[in-house]
This record gives sequence, structure tokens and C-alpha cells, in this order.
Amino acid sequence: VQLQACGGGLVQAGGSLRLSCAASVDSFRSYVISWFRQAPGQEREFVSAIDRSRRPFYADSVKGRFSISRDNAKNTVYLQMNSLVSEDTAVYYCAGDRQVIWSSYFSANSYNYWGQGTLVTVSS
Repeated sequence: VQLQACGGGLVQAGGSLRLSCAASVDSFRSYVISWFRQAPGQEREFVSAIDRSRRPFYADSVKGRFSISRDNAKNTVYLQMNSLVSEDTAVYYCAGDRQVIWSSYFSANSYNYWGQGTLVTVSS
């Protein structure tokens, strides 16, 4: 299983970016795909997840600003990030697994497969 995240970049506060996570895997629709982020000097934290039924989950810090979606025909998950603030600056990683259950979506330890990360920098 290979995951590739892209779409990061430099954006001004209040701006938007869309991240993509493309998976090279059979039965992509059976995978839970999540986004985590890690800012310098901080631990990796949960951002958002989308499950097999396309139900979205969000960290409180991004609710109302970020939107996650998936296109199973393209084996891709998207994270639309709006109203970005400087605190959103981090390396964003996508993660996936078939075995993770909903109560563990928020834990990085639940995922066996990770993308390489894409840097998002929000300038204030």
C-alpha cells in the first residue's frame, strides 16, 4: 500500500488549499483514510478522517473550516482547507488502514500506511 500526499504550499491567512492523498491499493473503498499534521516541535495530531461509508470526522480545531471527501474511482481522498490560520502551519500526512475502527480513527497508532507528508505554511 502506497499513499502519496500533495497539494501543500504557502498561503496567506484566510486563504484556502486542497490537499490530495492518492492510494495505490486494491479495494481502496474499504480503507479508512485520515489526515494528521505535525508542526515543528509538536506531536503529530489528528485532523480529519473519512470512513468506508464516507462519514467525515474532524478535530475541533478545524471543524467548519476543513472538509474531507473521497473519490473511490480515483483512489483519492481530498482535504479542502478554508479560512486558514497560522496555527494550521504544519506538515500534513495522510494515513490509511482497513482494520481501524471508528473509536480509533483519531490515533496515529491505528494506521499502518502513511504518505510522505506535504508542507502547509500559512503566513499571517
